[in-house]
Amino acid sequence: MNESEESELRNPFPSPPSHYVKYTSHNLKLLETLKERIKDTADIASVDQHEVLSDLTGVPPFPLVQLEKPRVDWIVEEGHYSVFGDTWFVKETIPSLAELGGHQLYPPDPSVDRRPALLSIVRSLLVTYSNLIGAVVAPPPPPFSQVPPEWHRHVEWIRILAQNLMAAANDLRPVQARGNLERMMQRQLDIRREETRAIHAKCDDLESRLKTLRTGALEMVPKQNTGTVHETSISGEAMTTEEVLRWAEEVT
Repeated sequence: MNESEESELRNPFPSPPSHYVKYTSHNLKLLETLKERIKDTADIASVDQHEVLSDLTGVPPFPLVQLEKPRVDWIVEEGHYSVFGDTWFVKETIPSLAELGGHQLYPPDPSVDRRPALLSIVRSLLVTYSNLIGAVVAPPPPPFSQVPPEWHRHVEWIRILAQNLMAAANDLRPVQARGNLERMMQRQLDIRREETRAIHAKCDDLESRLKTLRTGALEMVPKQNTGTVHETSISGEAMTTEEVLRWAEEVT
């Protein structure tokens, strides 16, 4: 890979690979023809394509097998693939500290309780920090001493302990995200329940007021419109609820 290709891969918006020009309709038809003529041959790469396609024109100098689609089963078997110079894993996993080359001090199995190991790491961190303070205030070594200062060892150990704490915290990110999502969904459910209870309470209040208005309207009709009621009762027709409510609105 030359320098221009490497710089292109580092580009935030890289161009398509240079070999995309090989995927012409003519070359793809030649590949299909080659497959049809060598059905009995298991390895297409071992066949001389110029000899098999000697009766056709425009056979490219590069192997037509390069135009084959990527084998998905190979990608799944390997567990990763490369795109624009970067390696991507088929199944997203968080690598452990040991897999990254660090010194892991807590159990790698997530099903094992890590709290005792993490408490030991915190205690070691506090003790090492205390020893570091004592090493810093100690007299310096002789000028020509080849022995490294004691505080170097404490600083390195503090770095290892801090890496373990950060790695253990990162391993708990999915659990934390799941817990936050559960709390957020529970909060939304509680809000909807509160809103539903408020709506039901308002509906009950409105029904109670309407019932009171209906009762008051029915009691006021005979007193203020006795003749109409008498005539209505004589004719045998009863007033509907809609008429009573309309009359109540006019009165009020």
